[in-house]
Amino acid sequence: MTGVPASPGGPEAVVPAALDAVALDKLRELDPDGRRRVVQRVLTAFESSLARWLAQLEVQRGDSHPATVNHIAHTLKSSASSVGAKELAQACADVERRLRAGETAELAVDVERLLGLGHSALAAIRAMLRA
Repeated sequence: MTGVPASPGGPEAVVPAALDAVALDKLRELDPDGRRRVVQRVLTAFESSLARWLAQLEVQRGDSHPATVNHIAHTLKSSASSVGAKELAQACADVERRLRAGETAELAVDVERLLGLGHSALAAIRAMLRA
């Protein structure tokens, strides 16, 4: 996996291409010496919640409920942004906006897009945590 070199301070020596290095650097600023392991703790929490939300989205594949998909998109939007999963965060914002406007014709496509981007972000987060 290609990535962008990150600043020193923990297991996240390389930022996978699916994540934004600037967003992760903002997290690192909260714990410059890495002693409190802020980045690792945030990534671990996001990994866990993202895995749960993706499992719920998988259920939506066959019989999508707009309110459920909207809730998942809304919930994931800011946390994805904070860890640098910008594509996922933007897709969540797009889906949320369309669903709030009552546009449900492309709901199955939206669910597939969120799943694809979510799994990419999850793989990137896991790669960073294993580094």
